[in-house]
Amino acid sequence: MVAADLVEKTKRYHEMLSAAISDVSTLPREGSPLHRAALDLLEMARAYYDDGVHFAGKGDLLNALVCYSYGYAWLDAGVMLGLFDVSMKEKFTV
Repeated sequence: MVAADLVEKTKRYHEMLSAAISDVSTLPREGSPLHRAALDLLEMARAYYDDGVHFAGKGDLLNALVCYSYGYAWLDAGVMLGLFDVSMKEKFTV
């Protein structure tokens, strides 16, 4: 991947994951095992987002991109499983 492409893609995935984290809301009722699962998936997405920010800050854009991609995948899985509601449906596999 050409360096300019990596910079652009990392920035795009950073913005995409940030927006997605803000967009999701949990669907299962509080206290249920599925609600806990939804919170776990959201926690994983946030952790990968934070790791991506860390790597980007150190100039390691490849690992930052990987983290943003993995974080988004956790959210996408939650949407596919019916654990999250999202308004940006076109951004997820629904």
